[in-house]
Amino acid sequence: MTDKNVGEQGVVDVLQVRAQTLGWLEQAVIGLNLCPFATSVYVNSQVRVVVSTAKHLDAFLDELDVELLLLRDTPVQEIETTLLVHPHLFPDFLVFNDFLNIVDDVVAEHGLEGVLQVLPFHPEFLFGGEDETDMSHYTNRSPFPMLHLLREDSLSQAIDAHGDTDAIPERNKQVLRDLGLAGWRKLMALNT
Repeated sequence: MTDKNVGEQGVVDVLQVRAQTLGWLEQAVIGLNLCPFATSVYVNSQVRVVVSTAKHLDAFLDELDVELLLLRDTPVQEIETTLLVHPHLFPDFLVFNDFLNIVDDVVAEHGLEGVLQVLPFHPEFLFGGEDETDMSHYTNRSPFPMLHLLREDSLSQAIDAHGDTDAIPERNKQVLRDLGLAGWRKLMALNT
């Protein structure tokens, strides 16, 4: 992959997308402690960030196949988790959300249910049942649409080590509500 590739929406600056993704990870996910398990994995350089320049869904699914199998086959000491980012293919959150059914099918086709799971992040992420303006949605808002591929065993170990993880979602919602939209925008401006 070159640093700049032409995608459906024009030139994708892979280095810029990667930098913004890592900035979001550092500032929001780790900085706000939205995921108490992220710091050690990041500090130990076990996070793989892949910026896709696929021009269509089939090519992106091929990349998902590669990344799922790579994560499955690579020792955890080398890659703990993967962020598969596509800056242009899924501008609409509802289309992205529907696409997650296909992602689940891909995981199942590879026999990876219970081995790997995929969590969605999107700039317009919305949780069902929450007011659209609620800051709780920002727990899953990222600079670009992305799929977070993670190992079930590692997640279970982290949960066991952490203790009470049931409180994390409510804590995160409150942190983001306290931060507010202006605070979020200020935090994200550090990444651009």
